Amino acid sequence: MRERSRAWRARGERIGLVPTMGNLHGGHLELVDRLAGEVDRLVVSIFVNPLQFGPDEDYDSYPRTLEADLAALEERGVAAAFAPTAREMYPGAEPPRTGIDVPALTGTLCGASRPGHFAGVAVVVVKLLNIIEPDVAIFGRKDYQQLQVVRRVVHDLDLPVAIRDGPVVREADGLALSSRNSYLAPEQRRRAPALYAALCELAAALRDGRRDLAALEAQGRERLLAAGFDAVDYVAVRRCEDLAEPRGDEACLVCLGAAYLGSARLIDNVEVALHV
Repeated sequence: MRERSRAWRARGERIGLVPTMGNLHGGHLELVDRLAGEVDRLVVSIFVNPLQFGPDEDYDSYPRTLEADLAALEERGVAAAFAPTAREMYPGAEPPRTGIDVPALTGTLCGASRPGHFAGVAVVVVKLLNIIEPDVAIFGRKDYQQLQVVRRVVHDLDLPVAIRDGPVVREADGLALSSRNSYLAPEQRRRAPALYAALCELAAALRDGRRDLAALEAQGRERLLAAGFDAVDYVAVRRCEDLAEPRGDEACLVCLGAAYLGSARLIDNVEVALHV
């Protein structure tokens, strides 16, 4: 992969990367289409990274659809799909002995309930960037915390890549597209859009000037439980740029939520632009 990328670069071609774990859906393909117009050669990585799964999480059952993924990418003229095995990515040691920690961003929200998750994300992203050496890489905003972690790692380690972001792609009823949506039974699928609806209500309250954040977050959690979610990990309001607790002078806030329907852990977010 590196040899191919360096050959493109030697010809003066601009390289883009869309990192994925496969099981491609419309959200992934939106990122592909969005970045394709910016680069000469587009690479899509397909790798279910074991480092970002906890011991009781769904690594073994995570949906893998490589043949369908490759067919979808071929239709879009992607220059290369990089689909290594875990042994190829982590030869001789799993996990690797080198770690990357961003404690200011990873000790809260998803990081609090999934310890080690973002450290695993950071390691694999840095490895992919070092192997493929893209000029630009794109990540979706659905995993808002992951996007901020990647931005911080790239900034702090002076990695020579521009990070773009793509919008959350949704079903007609508001449910954010996710590979884990395939875990939902029909009745759970009918309840799932309540996560987006609850975050939209929270965002509307913020735009209307409410700042009783603890009460608003509690209302969001109650709404999800009333809608039939089995458990709520969190409903939270944070600053957009660093996911810190709001201080009251922010121009942008983000409402984030994570909740369970059966075994499916759904996440979503809604950004709120404020007049300050």
